[in-house]
Amino acid sequence: MSILLLRDNVYASLKEEILRCELPPNSELREQSLAERFVISKSPVREALLRLEQEGLVTVAPRQGYRVAPISLEDAREMFQLRKFLESACAEIAAVGATDEVLAALDVFRSYAGPAHRDSFIEYNRAFHRQVCEASGNSRMTRLAIDAIEQMERMIRFSVNMLPASDQSMLVAEHAAIIDALQSRDRRKAARLVKQHISDAERRVVSSLTYAAVRP
Repeated sequence: MSILLLRDNVYASLKEEILRCELPPNSELREQSLAERFVISKSPVREALLRLEQEGLVTVAPRQGYRVAPISLEDAREMFQLRKFLESACAEIAAVGATDEVLAALDVFRSYAGPAHRDSFIEYNRAFHRQVCEASGNSRMTRLAIDAIEQMERMIRFSVNMLPASDQSMLVAEHAAIIDALQSRDRRKAARLVKQHISDAERRVVSSLTYAAVRP
């Protein structure tokens, strides 16, 4: 197996564990331990960690080594601001330019019939936001938006246990309203609803992170 493939495998595994909070914020990441775990040399491990550092998921400090990046309120606010800008723009473009078939495919998100546990609902919610962005047909904007959505997953997972279960039905109703606006070709309403939907999520997440004493 090539060193590039080894690096990519380590990168993908560690990224998933970080985003799912299986590796909590501030967890120490030792090259030697990871090399032993993946049964590889330290070189592809180091390259994977540096790639994760570039994405803001890992930090490195002299004589301190690598750690999972902490979650901060500032990060959360910045990411939500970015998402509001990108996703509302995607929704506005989709309302005007997406085909009827593409918009009709969003109907699957009008309800949630999956398992009650939070992981499954988070996946449903993430899939909805991804598909709205993809409906825009703007690949560059979609890629940026999806990257922001993925980077925020650990913030959502870190705080989701503090959210009341009733939020699920409320979020599904908000999704349905966004779908209605998109299928009605009301671009301004679609953009406004998406922005409001993300703003509401921001308030819940920031409140949860504040309660959990996450650093500013």
